Amino acid sequence: MKTKTLLTIAIAFLFMSLQQTMAQNKETRILVAYFSATGTTARAAEKLANVTGGELYAIEPVRSYTSADLDWHDRQSRSSVEMNDPASRPALKGRKENIADYDVILIGYPIWWNLAPRVINTFIESHDLKGKIMVPFATSGGSTLAGSAAALKQTYPALNWKEGRLLNRVDEKNIRAWIEGW
Repeated sequence: MKTKTLLTIAIAFLFMSLQQTMAQNKETRILVAYFSATGTTARAAEKLANVTGGELYAIEPVRSYTSADLDWHDRQSRSSVEMNDPASRPALKGRKENIADYDVILIGYPIWWNLAPRVINTFIESHDLKGKIMVPFATSGGSTLAGSAAALKQTYPALNWKEGRLLNRVDEKNIRAWIEGW
């Protein structure tokens, strides 16, 4: 009787240890989802995917943005109109299939009016991202990431947001140090 109890306890501990080892060895699946109007954010996303081993996914609106659409000096340009309407949600060309397969979503965008473009909201609202680690990254000619990241966290508080990074100058050493902090 005593031997059976000890054996049962030993098997239970072995099983728990095996489960823990398997969980520790589980490969983290990373998706690098990005929107890029001019190619700058796409280049940053590609470098980020190379360093992290993540899968690239372009967030594409049904209608691509033209130079005239991006003219922030023109209050009637498409980007100006969208950014001045918090409810604006540009339609997407498609959805990312198998989003459940990913543990970490790196979500990238150019900063417009100190925010993520509204198409990022469309992407977030079109996918079930609960339980995912969400990490914003952005490119900008003069803004910081702080305002856009804070707005995303405020708009989607149920998501598990981690500290993001502005990636104007993408350097592998900095990316590696950043991702080790997740």
